[in-house]
Amino acid sequence: MTTVRRRVALTATLIGALAASILPTATAAHAAGPGCRTVESAPLDQEQARTADPRTAALTERGGFGDFVARFPAALCTTRNAAEAGRLLDAWGGALWRAGVDRAQGRRVGGDLPTADDRPLYWARVAMTVRLARWQPGFTVDPVALRQRFEDASRGLADGGFSGRPGVRRIFVSGFDPFGLDAEPRRANPSGSAALQLDGRRITLTDGTPAEIRSVLFPVRYGDFDLGMVERAYAPRLARGPRAADLITTISQGYPGLFTLEAWAGRSRSADPYPDNVGALSGGTRDHPVTAPGLGPGAEFIATSLPTGPMTAVQQPYPVLLNTTVTEIPAGGTAPVDREDGPTPGSRAVAGGGGGYLSNEVAYRTNRLRLELAPQLPGGHLHTPVLTGLPEQSELLTGPAFEQNEVAITGEVLDVLRHTAG
Repeated sequence: MTTVRRRVALTATLIGALAASILPTATAAHAAGPGCRTVESAPLDQEQARTADPRTAALTERGGFGDFVARFPAALCTTRNAAEAGRLLDAWGGALWRAGVDRAQGRRVGGDLPTADDRPLYWARVAMTVRLARWQPGFTVDPVALRQRFEDASRGLADGGFSGRPGVRRIFVSGFDPFGLDAEPRRANPSGSAALQLDGRRITLTDGTPAEIRSVLFPVRYGDFDLGMVERAYAPRLARGPRAADLITTISQGYPGLFTLEAWAGRSRSADPYPDNVGALSGGTRDHPVTAPGLGPGAEFIATSLPTGPMTAVQQPYPVLLNTTVTEIPAGGTAPVDREDGPTPGSRAVAGGGGGYLSNEVAYRTNRLRLELAPQLPGGHLHTPVLTGLPEQSELLTGPAFEQNEVAITGEVLDVLRHTAG
């Protein structure tokens, strides 16, 4: 009977998060009980520390995710052991992801920010990890493992796969969180917005074939890549079977004013001194590139196998170009060389078309895995234009130009994916 009551309590707290009109089952008094306390002085990473900016909380509230953040600590305090805590983080992370997808696709009402805005989900997730970092249960837990379970679930990694319906083409994509937030905490990422708008969506390709899209969102953090998040996301979609993907493409924000399909992904990191969202550096520079930890065997450069001809036929409202540039250290050389026509035999990768940052690395990791598990599948990387248009007044979170640009970019992502027919 006790086990049943605990399961009921877990379910009730999850339902409370999903329905804004229902008060949380776990009250503040319960949260303050023995064995569950909050330590406000718990150390935070650089990404979490940005939640001190009131604009981040405003983005969460105005996106309709305030209840998730407010009720999360009380929900944590309903757990009695590490196993229950893990299941609760799976459930709350999954609920947050589904709420983000539902909001982006117009099925969830809340707040006054546009549904296409990816920032409310991002800042809600970060704020919830702050609450998780400050939670001090009365039993032993592995904080790193619990954080990973919540991150995976809240980014779509634990979500259901393709439906497996015969005759339906299956497209798997990924986007990224906002980044560069020290300079401008209001920034969004159109690749993340696109991923939320596309997850579970049914479309018709240009040849009339029905297609189903599934998506995930990645953090802009080297550490998560080092621990295999990309491979955890993509490996199940590359396994053989009726629920495996027929095409994969990673998506990120790239260059001003245009889309680019990257012809080459490079094996190296070389982005320093540009940091990730927690202030970490890659350890590699243009003159001294490094190989990312955890990479399996693979070539220095991997070529895209996407149908770049049809995809670059899309030219409105932004041009879509095939980018064949790379940076390499030629065989026998020591200095980096920029090339417009791809790598030369025997060279060392410095940067792919997507540079030496995580945009390039997500393309390399996924396509290295594709070549290992499903080499016949098309795969590659799409860079979106930079999302511009934020108001000059720093207190304003959105504006007409920003919203129009986001809609234009994410709409064209869908159009480019429609041209992957065949």
